[in-house]
Amino acid sequence: MDMNNNSVKNVATNKKARFEYFLEDSYEAGLVLQGSEIKSIRSGQVSLRESYVKIDGEEAWLIDAHIAPYHEANRFNHDPKRPRKLLLHKKEIFRLFDKIRQRGYAVIPTRMYLKHGKAKVEIALGRGKKEHDKRQTIAKKDAEREIRRAIRRKE
Repeated sequence: MDMNNNSVKNVATNKKARFEYFLEDSYEAGLVLQGSEIKSIRSGQVSLRESYVKIDGEEAWLIDAHIAPYHEANRFNHDPKRPRKLLLHKKEIFRLFDKIRQRGYAVIPTRMYLKHGKAKVEIALGRGKKEHDKRQTIAKKDAEREIRRAIRRKE
């Protein structure tokens, strides 16, 4: 691992988020973790696939993010799917809370990374895609893939 504290190391990304939602504003949030959780995060044992952010007035929580148990922590281990508090400014929490009260909006974690040795989560405000929007996304990806193939064949 790079010992440079200024580096940012991606630990997990939520690829499904861009397919399921139109992502608008994004925020960086810190995480309140237990000791064995940061060890698992540093080793990349994280999944954001089913996770979401719940805001209850004044606090934000990361729900259903899976951080695998750290095998050397034995009986002091953490619950892999426990809710984790997100560290955001009050102004940001209120802004997100106002948006999610509108129909169709949700707050989704898009990636988890280590920055200056601390675990951070990038969360984004997203509006759910309809079925036809998802089909358009798939068609666009297919077209781009075909273009790349054609370019490769010419070379």
